[in-house]
Amino acid sequence: MADQRIEPILTDSARLAAAIPSPVAVAPPEARRATWLGLLLEREHVLAGLLLAPTLVILTLFIAYPFVLGIWLAVSDKMVGRPGSFVGLQNFQVNLNDTIFLRAFQNTFVYTFIATALKLALGMATALLLNHHFHFKRIIRASMLLPWIVPTVLSTLAWQWMFDATFSVFNWVLMNAGLISKRILWLGDGTLAMGCLIAVNVWRGMPFFAITLLAGLQTVNPDVHEAAEIDGANAWQRFWRVTLPLIKPIMLVVVLFSMIATFADFQLIYVLTRGGPYSSTHVFGTYAYEIAMRAAKLGQGASISLFLFPFLLMVIVFQLWYIRRSD
Repeated sequence: MADQRIEPILTDSARLAAAIPSPVAVAPPEARRATWLGLLLEREHVLAGLLLAPTLVILTLFIAYPFVLGIWLAVSDKMVGRPGSFVGLQNFQVNLNDTIFLRAFQNTFVYTFIATALKLALGMATALLLNHHFHFKRIIRASMLLPWIVPTVLSTLAWQWMFDATFSVFNWVLMNAGLISKRILWLGDGTLAMGCLIAVNVWRGMPFFAITLLAGLQTVNPDVHEAAEIDGANAWQRFWRVTLPLIKPIMLVVVLFSMIATFADFQLIYVLTRGGPYSSTHVFGTYAYEIAMRAAKLGQGASISLFLFPFLLMVIVFQLWYIRRSD
């Protein structure tokens, strides 16, 4: 009986609740704006444009604008203190008739290719050694980066002192060992000075090769080496047929970055030799600085720097093509 009395009461309450209109929720203006912004950001092209905008602004200000300005300077007779006018390819013709420029052209390629080849060979050998298990391997691996981390000017000044004709530590060691009878002018001879530049560049850049290639060696599956060893392959065959093909993409990318940086090297050469002796160690970077800043010929200096661009572009395109072809 109690249930029969409660049922009509509940039914009447339900009818009364249904008769009362429910309030309509109205979103505040801030919520409507947030919803509109959220819907806009859900579009992939809008979100991608907003995320890429800061990068595009930075690239435009610090890369695109200086590059376009450099092209304009290269085809003008701009000098410090006066406006320049368009001269076309006249600056490039002057460079081709300049013996120091031709020597800098040769030095740039000799310096780049020899230094890169030595860094690759020594970096690969060091990476193979560091890939083994030994005591204090983490400390030794971390210390390998010290030549690359130390500021270029600071480390080059130390090398300049070691190559000094009077205070050279190399001359002291060789003379006390009885290998030489008089001091060697390491930076006083063009050939020796270029060798010193290459040695310092290799000392500074080899750790980058070693650590990067070591990271590539860490990704090689040990089971592949064990399978090759079971098949009768010796250590050299395992390296040449198994390890090298697997790390070739990483190796090519490292070589590409190193060649670009070595082609454009300036600090190391300018601090150590300043292009001397008698302009025998000038490269594009140092000679462009001498012409543009010392001789105040901004147009001709820019043309020297721009002269390197087609060669760098060809190197980049060829290596990227080779990497994709290998993949």
